[in-house]
Amino acid sequence: MSAAKPGRSSEITAARHNKITGHLRAAGLGALADLGFVGLDDEPDGPVVITGRKATRNHRLTDAEKEANRLLNRERAAVEHGFANLKSWRFLTKIRMNARHATTLLRALLVLANTEIHR
Repeated sequence: MSAAKPGRSSEITAARHNKITGHLRAAGLGALADLGFVGLDDEPDGPVVITGRKATRNHRLTDAEKEANRLLNRERAAVEHGFANLKSWRFLTKIRMNARHATTLLRALLVLANTEIHR
């Protein structure tokens, strides 16, 4: 879990600031991401962040691209359920503290949530 950032920070900006792609490469891992992360990993030979394809005015998605997006979203569903679970803890929206302290609190909550899930 990366450090907490102010709410005005976009996810892709925070990922770039924390050098997520470099950390994933160093660990030999990969990630599935939503369309908000398109362009985060521009390494053509071995991307570590896999995103779906976006349609534009000039480029409609082919049936194969639509199917690839469906498969990617199916795999990401469990993660999205986890985020929804965190968002159900309404007190997280009321946190008004130093980002360093919020990071410590959120990491502790993550440990508790994982302990509860694996029980």
